Amino acid sequence: MTKKKYNISVEATLEVIGGKWKCVILCHLTRGKKRTSDLKRLMPGITQKMLTQQLRELEEDGIVNRIVYNQVPPKVEYELSEYGWSLKSILDALCDWGEKHIIKEYGDKYAVLEDNILNQSDADLQSLK
Repeated sequence: MTKKKYNISVEATLEVIGGKWKCVILCHLTRGKKRTSDLKRLMPGITQKMLTQQLRELEEDGIVNRIVYNQVPPKVEYELSEYGWSLKSILDALCDWGEKHIIKEYGDKYAVLEDNILNQSDADLQSLK
């Protein structure tokens, strides 16, 4: 087996979490375990096939754990692995930059961001308690 060569280390990062959906999946998993149906509901633009493929790849890379419960009907949940949690600061930085970019381009972030828990500030979340 030939060892892979990278020109710069960010290539290795993007190989694991790159693409349209993986970071979105990971951000949702920072809020706790999710079933496939939960993730599909949170990401209505993703197809079932793509969601399954992305989850399998993240599992193969050791970023997420797939938990299968021995019950009828079958129940499967996904959570960040310990290794996956090491991406939290990267995901937070990507969200922060994205918010700044949206404000720069559109002025009001709420004009273009969906209303979901990932888009609420810590202050908003505290007020809900």
